[in-house]
Amino acid sequence: MLLATQLERVFILNEKGHEIRLSDPEPKWSVEAVLNFYANTYPILTTAKISPPKIKDDSVQYHFESVMGTKG
Repeated sequence: MLLATQLERVFILNEKGHEIRLSDPEPKWSVEAVLNFYANTYPILTTAKISPPKIKDDSVQYHFESVMGTKG
C-alpha cells in the first residue's frame, strides 16, 4: 500500500550569519503570505526574496534572502 504524505514546510531566514528556522503559521497560506506574516517580526523580510524550495530532512525548505546591500 502506498501512502502519500504532505511534507512540512520550513522557512529559513539568514540574519547576521545566524540561521533562523521559522515554523509554518498556516499550511494553507501561500509562501508570500508567510513572508508577509513574519515581516511584522523581522522587518528585514520586507525586502527579502524567496528562494526556490528544496526538499531536505523530510521537509520543504524555503529560504528568505535579504536583497538589501551593505554600505561601503
